[in-house]
Amino acid sequence: MASVELQNLRKSFGAHDIIKDVNLRIEHGEFVVFVGPSGCGKSTLLRLIAGLEMATSGTLAIGERIVNDVSPKDRGIAMVFQSYALFPHLTVYENVAFGLNLAGAPKDEVERKVRQAAQILKMEHLLGRKPKELSGGQRQRVAIGRAIVREPEVFLFDEPLSNLDAALRVNTRAEIAKLHRDLGATMVYVTHDQVEAMTLADKIVVLEAGEVRQVGRPLELYHMPRNQFVAGFIGSPKMNFLSVTVTAVDAQGVGVSSPDLGGPHPIPVASGTLRVGDTVTLGIRPEHIAAGAPGPTVHGGIGVQGTVGLVERLGHETFVEITTASGVAVTALVGGTTRVCVTARLPLCFHGDDCHLFAADGMACERLRVPEIAREAPRLAA
Repeated sequence: MASVELQNLRKSFGAHDIIKDVNLRIEHGEFVVFVGPSGCGKSTLLRLIAGLEMATSGTLAIGERIVNDVSPKDRGIAMVFQSYALFPHLTVYENVAFGLNLAGAPKDEVERKVRQAAQILKMEHLLGRKPKELSGGQRQRVAIGRAIVREPEVFLFDEPLSNLDAALRVNTRAEIAKLHRDLGATMVYVTHDQVEAMTLADKIVVLEAGEVRQVGRPLELYHMPRNQFVAGFIGSPKMNFLSVTVTAVDAQGVGVSSPDLGGPHPIPVASGTLRVGDTVTLGIRPEHIAAGAPGPTVHGGIGVQGTVGLVERLGHETFVEITTASGVAVTALVGGTTRVCVTARLPLCFHGDDCHLFAADGMACERLRVPEIAREAPRLAA
């Protein structure tokens, strides 16, 4: 296996810059996920690593070897596509073995590698079937098996679960995670699904408009987003944002107030360049909001209330969206037994320790109290 390093990598189509001076290092054995909204450049970045697109400028290295001018077949990579790309007239065995046969590998080597891949992916019983006889999840396993037998230095996955239903996505996601543990391979994975990113990645790369907005461990991005874009992208449902005014600045944090929240309320973040009177954005995740007004036992409790416009009951939990007097929508994730109905008035509360503050330029103020788990070093495969 090998590391992957991108230095000042840029890709343009005519006058349009798709990838803009990306600098990134993926260590040997890491599982790295590229995530971001549609059109952010994540698939293009993966295709640059694969050699399916050529960089306009910059350097790309795999295993310390510069590969800018190296063809895809000689880069030591194997790619798993969203569309499976299986030959319908070949059996599973023949599909998995196709690349080895094309390369002229000895018959006994082909047999050994195909059987080994089938054992890893628990698909020995499928080897004699044709793709039309397989489920979507089984077809994706065949595509992964075809990558495994090549024994690549780097595995590349381009939204491999997008065509699967919800249950199959969960099962196949678990299989890919186990595959990474078993092989200890370097894997680069593209998805628009942040749940996949959070559950699979050692390291997440968040992209927007062809630029890297933040690189970090999943819980690091969740608890310590660098800017408002990352904060709004990581987490489902997305973080709530409310406009507030700075009322105080000291060593303990920043005081804020607004017509919807009242105040002043202390938020334990580093003030940086903030000044009293500045308009900033307060962020609070739905899962950190409770139903009910702040009580006398809730130190630092912040209250907001409004009219319920949406209730989504999932059984063990309920999503509630209220609209405040100023017209701001606030989503809360409350208990599944919470009694609430549309058009009712509902008070909500949350704690200042769970809040984020973002300056006018969208950059996050450093939180002074962050869970230790968010600071833990990643555990890479051996």
